[in-house]
Amino acid sequence: MNIRHYLPSAFIICLILTASVFVTGCGLFQGASDPEQVQPPQQAVEKNPLAVYHDFEDVLVPEELTIIRKKSVVVSTPGFRSGILTLKGRVEPDSLYNFFSINMEKDNWEVISRIKAPETTIMVFEKATRCAVITIREAQIYTYVEIGVAPTLGGTSGHGVSETPINDGIY
Repeated sequence: MNIRHYLPSAFIICLILTASVFVTGCGLFQGASDPEQVQPPQQAVEKNPLAVYHDFEDVLVPEELTIIRKKSVVVSTPGFRSGILTLKGRVEPDSLYNFFSINMEKDNWEVISRIKAPETTIMVFEKATRCAVITIREAQIYTYVEIGVAPTLGGTSGHGVSETPINDGIY
């Protein structure tokens, strides 16, 4: 047997195989570059909300915060909810401060006071019949948020709450 006799045949076979790989490979990749085939249809893409209303209908909360039920108390009466909602999440305190500043204003809350300290921020808001206090505390792993909503004192709330001075005999 002469090896020179098989060399041109083997070369031609390799050349044909290589050419066929290039031709079929390019055809496969050409279809994949079509944007309609690569991306799912718009209806299939579901957008998650970035924030939600939990127990208070006008206090928006970032979705990254989860409720700590053992530390939350919300009381519902006809037409009104009050209480303290405690949440935690891995969120930067400054971004929470900005979030609540913007969204409480959008929900028609008036800013009464803001106190920023290195690890704690307190924000106080008011509406005609209610007040809200938002406390943001930074810890090692989580940032904790307490949202307290209560009727305003002074008889303007319409819920039978009035401000009465307490005289306990100590002056």
